[in-house]
Amino acid sequence: MYSYIKGTVEDISEGLVVVECAGLGYEISVSTTTLSYLRLGAETKLFLYQLVREDDISLYGFATAAEKSMFLKLTSVSGVGPKLALAVLSGINVSSLTNAIVCGDVKTLAKIKGIGKKTAERIVLELKENVDDELLSVGTPVNSTVDAVVNNALVALENMGLPRSQAYEAVLKARAETDNLAEIIRTVLKGLKK
Repeated sequence: MYSYIKGTVEDISEGLVVVECAGLGYEISVSTTTLSYLRLGAETKLFLYQLVREDDISLYGFATAAEKSMFLKLTSVSGVGPKLALAVLSGINVSSLTNAIVCGDVKTLAKIKGIGKKTAERIVLELKENVDDELLSVGTPVNSTVDAVVNNALVALENMGLPRSQAYEAVLKARAETDNLAEIIRTVLKGLKK
């Protein structure tokens, strides 16, 4: 079982990243939250979960230990597999997710793409007593490549009701043009009105 990987980001695509370590390229499935912290050619550290099935071996990577912990909790819920757990973590940050579970906020969970009301209710029911208090105040990822401007823009847009997964590409595009957080947010919001 792998705990983490340190290496160079060689390729980034939707939901996947390739990290080169000791001459090997590891294809790792990640949430859009983790993806927002990664940059091509930069050194990174991702916490890993390895899933071994009869016909498949997959790696899942996380920018923080808290995100990995929440992923494992989500996959323990009946009917929630690794892909759905990543979709949840792409649609809401760990702190907000933990808060929604603790408060029994099924409405917030049901708004996440891929999660219906029944699945949201099951997540709350099965995890309400099982989430950790420290997940309510999640810190910054251990990656040295964190782009605080991108992350702050995503958090701000998420607080405005825009799913992180929907905002990610637009934020990256706007970030390439400016370092100004307010300008990035304005650009993304203008793009949505079109």
